[in-house]
Amino acid sequence: MAWDTERTKRLLLDAATVEFSEHGLAGARVDRIAAAAGVNKERIYQYFGKKDELFATVLSEALRASMDAVTPVGSGPQAVGDYAGRLFDHHLDDGLIPRLIFWEGLERGSAAAQNPARVEYHAEKVTRLQAMLPGVGREAAGELLLTLVSLVNAWPVLPQLDELMVPDAGDRARRIASRRAAIVATVTAAAAAAVAAAAAIAAAG
Repeated sequence: MAWDTERTKRLLLDAATVEFSEHGLAGARVDRIAAAAGVNKERIYQYFGKKDELFATVLSEALRASMDAVTPVGSGPQAVGDYAGRLFDHHLDDGLIPRLIFWEGLERGSAAAQNPARVEYHAEKVTRLQAMLPGVGREAAGELLLTLVSLVNAWPVLPQLDELMVPDAGDRARRIASRRAAIVATVTAAAAAAVAAAAAIAAAG
């Protein structure tokens, strides 16, 4: 019987996603990933290389799926704010990307920026955002995107700060709605400021 390579890879990636999300890169164990997938751990090295390479594959796949699931729609500051709100909804429903991104920052740092797949992915994200705000330069679009993803990714993984800074905020649903509205308003305002700055530069030129 032929070995189903693609199915084996999928089992390993699914198990690795859960393991890395819960334990990070350093705390994750290859033997636990293999056991959860029901696959010999040597297959991990055969298909994905070292543990950090498997982590990079898991995160790249999750980010690409997120890009496909939550696409920018329309143009102008309000559209950018709407995109931030929908991305916030997606990350709350899924929960994996904020955790993986924070683990990556803590454990891999700037090394992750050397990954060609990640460079391409984020360049595409900046391009998409820039297209939503005609006239805004690439650096300003990148700055705005960094603000957007920082806001969207931080809240799910910093619950202690939320409780400290917004105590007695009511039930969970109300708190989520309030935080979402704050993120949308902040991103919309930042996008409007970027558009205004670009227009001022163009007028002065």
